[in-house]
Amino acid sequence: MTTILVTGGTGTLGRHVTERLRAGGHEVRVLSRHSQPYAVDLREGGSALDAAVTGVDTIVHCATTPRGDEQAARNLIAAARRAGVTHFVYISIVGVDRVPFPYYKVKLAVERLVEESGLGWTILRTTQFHDLLVKMFQGVSKPPVMLLPARVKDQPIEVTEVAERLAELAQGAPAGRVDDMGGPEVRTFESLARSYLRATGRRRPVVKVPLGGAAYRAFRAGGHLAPEHAVGKGTFEDFLAARAGKGGGRAG
Repeated sequence: MTTILVTGGTGTLGRHVTERLRAGGHEVRVLSRHSQPYAVDLREGGSALDAAVTGVDTIVHCATTPRGDEQAARNLIAAARRAGVTHFVYISIVGVDRVPFPYYKVKLAVERLVEESGLGWTILRTTQFHDLLVKMFQGVSKPPVMLLPARVKDQPIEVTEVAERLAELAQGAPAGRVDDMGGPEVRTFESLARSYLRATGRRRPVVKVPLGGAAYRAFRAGGHLAPEHAVGKGTFEDFLAARAGKGGGRAG
């Protein structure tokens, strides 16, 4: 039986990864800022992090914060080296090397830290989760008019499918940078937004707004898409229907 540490193990992705690894018979330690007995702020590191990593064979790094991801990765990698961890699995985002968006730059920097860590490593890049699109649409649908960036597409993917793939990778040998993982459809933001409005029973005029800047141009060019790796099965409409069935259809 392998001992696996999942950082961010209570989050949107991490909790599903944890479930799948435990179902596979592994001992799984869940690390987050508030999850006992491994309550650790990765940005601070310290003895609590060393205790969490001691005896671990594999780390699946799902934790992320608006600020401090690079320092968190440095601390985690250093602790992994001290503990003799043999496999470090990192979840990243399609397009981090093509889209000059601030958060993407951070994810790319963490990829470089993992690659240069001296540990056995695996990196999986995926397109955006359905959940993220819903959060965005919840925000932009609050005003009377729904404003969307013009000429931008997306390729959302079901988080449980990503969790399944991450768990599979974590149970295998270090594989380096594996094939990207994209959702089943490349869709315009407008079509996705209209599906969201229908599912939530809202009526909003949708207005597409041209934006400026290098990041917007890269998104418009599809730098965050992986149409050649459209391996996901669950569509955005599937996700919305399941969410409505759980009582979340009118949230936000």
